[in-house]
Formats: sequence, structure tokens, C-alpha cells
Amino acid sequence: MYESLDVYRTSAALARHAGQRQALAAIDVANADTPGFRARSLPPFAETLDGAPPMQRTRPGHLGGLDAPAARPVDAGGEASPNGNTVSLEAEIYASAQASREHGQALAIWRHTTQVLRTVISSR
Repeated sequence: MYESLDVYRTSAALARHAGQRQALAAIDVANADTPGFRARSLPPFAETLDGAPPMQRTRPGHLGGLDAPAARPVDAGGEASPNGNTVSLEAEIYASAQASREHGQALAIWRHTTQVLRTVISSR
């Protein structure tokens, strides 16, 4: 039942996005001393949803709900060190904190929606 609710799908997509951001930050930190390594990041979740191409239904039941498109990593930019590396540990700490906050938001949405559904079901 709950899998078909768009709010659950959106919160799951937000949690996946946060996990991807956290993984990219970890990869960047692991390569902080690698010559020529370019730091990468993901666009914010809202931009990922806004930039999605319009979907078209090609057959009945084709689009059963909201699935966020996969975000593609982009070059994070930044000034390169003498060895060509663009990883900034301060920026990666900040990105990791943002990903943690994003994941917390996804869990809060999930919990609140579940609580509302339980309240509705128990009042019947």
C-alpha cells in the first residue's frame, strides 16, 4: 500500500540522493592527495527534480508514480593545487554535513507520513 504514495517515493529518492552525495564526498576525501584529481559533487535534490525531462506515458500503467531521475556528478570546480588536485577538505566536510541533513529530512518526511497514515487507519 505505502509504496504507491508519491510522498514515500519522493522521500526515498531524497534519501538515495543524500547517499550519493555522501559517497562522492568520501571519494573526494580519499583522493585528496591524488595528483590531477578533480573534485565532484551532485546538484541539489530540488534541481535534480526540476531539471528532469518531461515524462510521457507510452502505455497504461507505465508511469506508476514519482521516481526522481538519477543525478549525475559534476565537476565541483575550485582552485587547483600545484599538483592539479581540486579537492578542498573544508568543502567536502560541508558537503558531508549537507548530505547528512538531507538524509535526516528524508527520514522525517517518512516518519511523519507514516504517523499520519497510522492516525487515519486507527480512526476508522
